[in-house]
Amino acid sequence: MLDVRFVRENQDAVAEAMRNRHAEWDGELFARLDGERRSAIQREEALQAERNTLSKQVGTLMKEGKRDEAEAVKARVAALKDELAEAAAQRDAVDAQLRDLLLRTPNMPDASTPVGDSEDDNPEVRRWGTPTEFDFEPQAHWDLGPALGIIDFERGVKLASSRFVVLGGLGARLERALINFMADTHTARGYKEWWLPVMANTETMTGTGQLPKFEDDMFKTREDLYLIPTAEVQLTNLHAGETLSAEDLPKHYCAFTPCFREEAGSAGRDTRGLIRVHQFDKVEMVKLCEPENSFDELEAMTADAENILQQLGLPYRVISLCTGDIGFSAAKTYDVEVWLPSYNGYKEISSCSNCVDFQARRMGIRYKDPDSFKGTRYVHTLNGSGLAVGRTMAAIIENYQQPDGSIKVPDVLVPYMGGIEVIRPEGSVAGA
Repeated sequence: MLDVRFVRENQDAVAEAMRNRHAEWDGELFARLDGERRSAIQREEALQAERNTLSKQVGTLMKEGKRDEAEAVKARVAALKDELAEAAAQRDAVDAQLRDLLLRTPNMPDASTPVGDSEDDNPEVRRWGTPTEFDFEPQAHWDLGPALGIIDFERGVKLASSRFVVLGGLGARLERALINFMADTHTARGYKEWWLPVMANTETMTGTGQLPKFEDDMFKTREDLYLIPTAEVQLTNLHAGETLSAEDLPKHYCAFTPCFREEAGSAGRDTRGLIRVHQFDKVEMVKLCEPENSFDELEAMTADAENILQQLGLPYRVISLCTGDIGFSAAKTYDVEVWLPSYNGYKEISSCSNCVDFQARRMGIRYKDPDSFKGTRYVHTLNGSGLAVGRTMAAIIENYQQPDGSIKVPDVLVPYMGGIEVIRPEGSVAGA
């Protein structure tokens, strides 16, 4: 959430940033609500000061024997109590409107975020590896997976609905292998692993920015809990409402969770295969750090996501998201895109973002800063996929496919696969 004072003092900059984001922003409404809020506060303070002054006068008048005057002052004090309650109610009402407006307003893009209208304007930062070439006609993972008996889309529909997937045999084993490999790799690089609830309450979802703006994209239970769209929600909120010590920063966390997204408004996009489904597995990275270090931490987090792809031997590129494509809570984002032969192009597999103090302000996560005259500051929060497991599986199937329709297992995963080096059709020998 943006700071009220910052918005008040930088209204032109905020309006320009929202235009660059293609986000709705009513500057006139903000100015009116902000003015009403400050007027309500001033009125409340004036009434409180008057009540305090008159309350002191009552005792003096009584001592002086001026009972009638004291009773009149008492009557005014009693009336002030009602006026104060009315003023407080007015302030609360305006506060609620102003908070709702800011909760629905996205973050300010960092100055290093390129200005652009859409994903077509995202500049490429770097590439690793070269797109896979074949001396045979390659197949898409949505054809190879069912042929091998490791992915079953039809049974996913039968058990749930469209955009749910069943993995069987070595497909299930490969999913588990990827999860363990990713989690082991991140913890070896200094991330603390967590095991988390896959449901979150309204306050938690509001803290990271999913609510109130994106409620239509969430699965909700009858108990008013939400199935999490990413472990970022839970990991970042672990310290909601807390004041940390500077010595405890930075905090590097990771977690595997199933993720759930209704994908409202995405009909017709990537409806085949594992790219856009309602339930998917992901290993997530989250960082909490001091503001001065957050952009260095973003570079390191992106490198951690890239490290997974490099160990798997999957070609990828890194792009910097422009203002028209960046996420709601992010100030700067790098997308890591893996090469998928079925698309003849790169597809997002990780998104690493620095949200600066936007989420921390919503969640109330501060730290004691000995160099700050206020004593405490908001932390900066970062999040990144490390990686989306289903998309990684799709990339492995497509990039490691063999002429006979089998799939070579990346060397780094062989120990996690129990020594299996090649995935062959069910019923054949599934070894080296």
